[in-house]
Parts: sequence; structure tokens; C-alpha cells
Amino acid sequence: MEKGIVKDVAFFSNALNEELELLIYIPANYSPLYEYNVLIASDGKDYFQLGGIPRLADELIDGYMIDNTIIVGVPYKNYEDRKRKYTPKGDQFDAYMRFLAHELVPYLDEEFSTAQIGGGRALIGDSMAATISLMTAVHYPNIFGKAILQSPYVDEHVLQAVRSAKNIEILSLYHIIGLQENEVVLKDNSVKDFLTPNRELHELFVQLGVETFYEEFDGNHTWTYWKPDLKRALIEIFG
Repeated sequence: MEKGIVKDVAFFSNALNEELELLIYIPANYSPLYEYNVLIASDGKDYFQLGGIPRLADELIDGYMIDNTIIVGVPYKNYEDRKRKYTPKGDQFDAYMRFLAHELVPYLDEEFSTAQIGGGRALIGDSMAATISLMTAVHYPNIFGKAILQSPYVDEHVLQAVRSAKNIEILSLYHIIGLQENEVVLKDNSVKDFLTPNRELHELFVQLGVETFYEEFDGNHTWTYWKPDLKRALIEIFG
């Protein structure tokens, strides 16, 4: 099996007024003659290292289980940076969404041979990174037609955004939450129930006619469960 390459790219974002270190996975079969889907991962370094997403993509593309896909990881600097960008109350939340839609997408479309339609672009994230992935897709459904949500952090802001979203029914979503995520210990040692609001979120998707793959898995809020789930997630979204 041929292996794709992972490039480190320094990218300056005007929306965020900072330089980001992107990880870009380019499949072994890359050729400008083909069109490629684009998958953008917030918590990017985690997906590339803990999730092993480049090797998984090699296997799935090589086995014709998913269409040709370029994967872009957007790492965060630290816990504070993650909160500022990925949570609805974060002061860089809107700017980060603008960066994804109006800076990163045009750059990728220019640099690579991409599908350049909403259905050919997906966002992926775990926990807070799943929150920003969902909120960005809800905000820009014509740019990002798909999202993979692994145990998203869901609060009233998120539910309200989904309730009042325009064109949300054009999205295609993959959504999982663990049965043991009713008591998640956060970084500040507070305990939060992720399960109940995720169930509410799923009910909303159903009511609004959003095409969703949904599962409650027997596990908790860790990469122990998110990593093995990635194969199915990628096949569901880009199979």
C-alpha cells in the first residue's frame, strides 16, 4: 500500500490575526486530473497523532472504501486557545469560523484539485472541536455539506443555533455520543453531562429533517473510543 504524505504548512489567518501550523495529508494517488474531497479537522494534531487519520485514509482510499480525500488538521495551541476558538462563548469563535470558511477553503481550492462543492467538504471534531465543526457547518451549509461529530460539547447556544439555522436540512451528519458521557470531568475539574444534551441535539436533527447517522456507543469521553470509530465515520461521510 502506497502511503500519502503529510505536509506542514504555515498559514497566516487575517481573521484570527495569527499564524497557524496546518497539517495537510495528501493521498498517494494525488493528481490534478482527479477531484478530491476535503476533510478539515479541528483538534488537528490529535486526529493526526492520536487518531492516526493519515494511515487510516491510506487504507480506505487504497481499498476503494472512500473517495479521494485530502485531510487538513488545524491544531490548537493549548487549552485556553481551544476554548477561545471552539466554544460559542469564546472570543475567537466567530473569527475561527470565518477562517475555516473564507480563508482555509479558498486556499485549499487554489492549491489542490478539490471538488469545490459543499458535498465534497466535511468538518470533523471531538468534544469542543466537534462543537465548532457543527456550528461552522450550520453557519455555512453551502460551503460545508457534511460534518463528523464525535461526542460534541452541546449547550443552549448550540441547540439554539441549530433551531434557528437556515438550510440546515441540506447537511449530512455523523454523530456519536457515549453512554458513559453523562459524567464527563472537564479540565477545570467540573463534571458535565454530555449525554442528555446530545440526545436533545439528535432529536432536533430528526425534527429538522437533517440526514444523520447517530449512535450511542458503550464508552466514555476519550480517544479510546473515538479512534476506532473513525473508520466507520469516514466511510459514512465519504464512502
